[in-house]
Amino acid sequence: MNPRFSVVIPAFNAAATLARAVESVRAQSWPAHEILVVDDGSTDATAEVAAGFDGVRLIRQKNSGVSVARNAGAEAARGDWLAFLDADDWYAPDRIKWHAEWIAEDTTLDFLTGDYEYRDDAGHLIGTSMAQHESGRMMLDKAAGRARVVMETPAEIAAFVADHFGDTHTLSVPRTRFAELGGYPVGYRVCEDVHFLTRLIAGSRRVGVVCQSLGVYVIHGGSATRRDPVAAQRENVRTLTDLARLTQSFPVPVRQGVALRMRSARYNLGCALSRSGQRGAAFKTVIPNLLDAPGWQSLREALSMLKG
Repeated sequence: MNPRFSVVIPAFNAAATLARAVESVRAQSWPAHEILVVDDGSTDATAEVAAGFDGVRLIRQKNSGVSVARNAGAEAARGDWLAFLDADDWYAPDRIKWHAEWIAEDTTLDFLTGDYEYRDDAGHLIGTSMAQHESGRMMLDKAAGRARVVMETPAEIAAFVADHFGDTHTLSVPRTRFAELGGYPVGYRVCEDVHFLTRLIAGSRRVGVVCQSLGVYVIHGGSATRRDPVAAQRENVRTLTDLARLTQSFPVPVRQGVALRMRSARYNLGCALSRSGQRGAAFKTVIPNLLDAPGWQSLREALSMLKG
């Protein structure tokens, strides 16, 4: 049986980019079963743009955040599989086809992901995700030039959790599995995708990886992360702290990956604090890394915070 894909697009004040996102789904070589746009309390013409497309289901809610919007779309979906797309990004023409054909061939895949491009506001290519992440390079090496490869070993899973290459818009997940996991965590503004993805992979054995670009992630120069890096990194650590409390029930490779990701998050927060002149706070932030993994590297990282 061919899988039916419901594509959920959360949108907040996205009137300028939403049409491009929707058109990229409508142009898929494997047609989506449905497109759901969730207007997260926009004050611009986002709802009007969505309503202008035949066949697009518009869901409106008060401003509640991207996780609530994605979850609302997933709850309303009627397809067998869910795919997500942020309103300022877009899909490659064969994004759904790559996953749908593989799902039809192999029913043992728990979920699927793949490569994607980073582009700036002007559309210029910055790089590709798999090539820029250790876990992605590991899978590219394993694929040895093939377009499809399965992630399944403990080392591959640990690396993916620690620094994943597949973002929300490359994720395909069974709708029933999404519901079982409770969807995206509510109340977190950064790293909510990692929180869900980690819980998803903790119960998975075989993950399909497409080593082709499935879409475009736009990096905005004026994003909140760049405007206030300290606040963004604090939120990152807060989300991972909540995730870490769940790790006792996770397989060992997933626990290892979460621990590595937390170490990186603390270090990044420390760097942001140090750059803002808060060297004492930066030092305190990375001390847990020294306690968790005593050694010269952890000591050097802690001391570097004091040096700025």
